[in-house]
Amino acid sequence: MNHPQHFTLPDLFVVCPLEGDANPHYKEAGAESADWINSYNVFTDRKKAFFMQGCNELLVAHTYPYAGYEQFRTCCDFVNLLFVVDEVSDDQNGKDARATGQIYLNTMQDPDFDDGSTLCKITKDFRKRYMSLAGPNTARRFLKHCDDYIECVSREAELREQGEVLDLASFIDLRRENSAIRLCFGLFEYVLGLDLPQEVFDNPTFMEAYWAAADMVCWANDVYSYDMEQRKGLSGNNIVTVLMKDRNIELQAASDYIGTYFKVLMDRYLDARKRIPSWGPDVDPGVARYMDATAHWVRGNLDWSFETQRYFGARFLEVKETGIVYLSPQSPEELISDSGSESG
Repeated sequence: MNHPQHFTLPDLFVVCPLEGDANPHYKEAGAESADWINSYNVFTDRKKAFFMQGCNELLVAHTYPYAGYEQFRTCCDFVNLLFVVDEVSDDQNGKDARATGQIYLNTMQDPDFDDGSTLCKITKDFRKRYMSLAGPNTARRFLKHCDDYIECVSREAELREQGEVLDLASFIDLRRENSAIRLCFGLFEYVLGLDLPQEVFDNPTFMEAYWAAADMVCWANDVYSYDMEQRKGLSGNNIVTVLMKDRNIELQAASDYIGTYFKVLMDRYLDARKRIPSWGPDVDPGVARYMDATAHWVRGNLDWSFETQRYFGARFLEVKETGIVYLSPQSPEELISDSGSESG
């Protein structure tokens, strides 16, 4: 299959009626979190420069615009922690990625766990902040998502090691977990001071809206990050690559398909939201606020993607205006990557 020199992004803003916003605590609390994560000296200078370019705190400002100062700071810490797990595991084989993930998981699940590693220390800091405000239902669900996330990040590393690209159906299931979007959604209740009953999350209509929102984030993230990932030789964990292989189509057709499917997901999301049942006056307002939070994530992810150099380099404003992405020559020796988190 020929590899074109450029492709045009789908215009996802056109089919997104959701409103964007930004958190007023971004500058101050974001700087605190950036200083916190940098104090651990996790990265080499080159990786650190790339990490800073991603502006994780700006992502949080767009995706949790309603968060109070303390909650906003915790969300920034978590997204920074996720990027640490993601960046470290991207350079590892399946076995080592699983070991890295296990440190994060052990620390989240057991407050007394301590293996002396930097990742353990970072995770402990976050866990203490999170658990101080999270309700029991919220915390239980969050820890389950942590477990699923690490399993799928490890699986991703194994697939990369084997040079294997999954079929579309298998990939969607993996991507929903290794993207960490479920963990990011898992912060909603913490931020909003909610502890919704499990029956809400067991409801198929609620989950139809939930999954449509999660998938919109994943699919948008993958088409935006495709050039960056193919440049580093890490495009196997990307819906664009999966579509090209699964459907035997060219890059532009895959990009166009993502635009079409994003509209399907948006329609599904808006329709499901209208059909969410009632659990009574004590629960319904919290469910509505939770759903509003998913809308902020979908829109915020789009806005953030064109406000940093993470995906499109110095030409990010030009790409936003034209939609044209020129493919970079491959240089996997950079060994700095982005395959997951939110942000992927």
